Amino acid sequence: MGNRRRLKWLLRSKVRSAGRQFEEARRAYRDARDEARLDLPRDAEGRARIVCRRYAERRAVELDEDLRPDCFDPDSVDCRGCLEDVREGVVETW
Repeated sequence: MGNRRRLKWLLRSKVRSAGRQFEEARRAYRDARDEARLDLPRDAEGRARIVCRRYAERRAVELDEDLRPDCFDPDSVDCRGCLEDVREGVVETW
C-alpha cells in the first residue's frame, strides 16, 4: 500500500507542476502579446501605423484583442501574413 500512495502523490505533484507551468506560459504569452501591441508606432488617435501587405500602402488601424487589424480579411494570404507579423512584432510600420 505504501508504494501505491507514493505513486499517487508523485503523479499529483507532477500534474500540479505541469498546471503551474502551463499557467506561467499562458501568462507570458499574454504579456508578450500585449507588449507587442504597445510597441507599434501610433497615430494621434492611437491607431497602429502599419504597412498593408495586401495593397502595399500605409494604414492606421485599430487592433482587436487578438491583434487583428480592423482591415483583416481571413481569406487573404497577405492579411494572414500581416497578422502573423503583427503578433510576432515584425510588421512593417511607418
